[in-house]
Amino acid sequence: MATKQDDAAAKQFSLPPGGKAAVYVYRSCFVGQGLKKDVSIDGALLGETANKVYFYKVVEPGKHEVATEPEFSDNLLTFEAAPAKNYFIEQYIKMGVFVGGANLRLVDEEEGKKAVQECGLALQK
Repeated sequence: MATKQDDAAAKQFSLPPGGKAAVYVYRSCFVGQGLKKDVSIDGALLGETANKVYFYKVVEPGKHEVATEPEFSDNLLTFEAAPAKNYFIEQYIKMGVFVGGANLRLVDEEEGKKAVQECGLALQK
């Protein structure tokens, strides 16, 4: 996990500098609390999520693809990042045939900020 200072700084939700965008990927769900699932942005692994954990990543404006580990095949979320904007993506666990999989959804800023406040910042791999 990241330091308390880094976690507190990310939770200020400041707009990223230099015309970039920021992405918060979080998991805060009751279902599948014991499962850990990989999450990546544009093919680069952010890390393995657990319940009440989030990742923070500054990205260039433009099209991005977030992927998570499903039960059978990749689950992808594609979005267009605008400069100087924060994006919030929830990773949630779906019941599966054998172990359960994960999926992603883009959430609005109010919902995303509230959820991230209840989570801890994880270090990227």
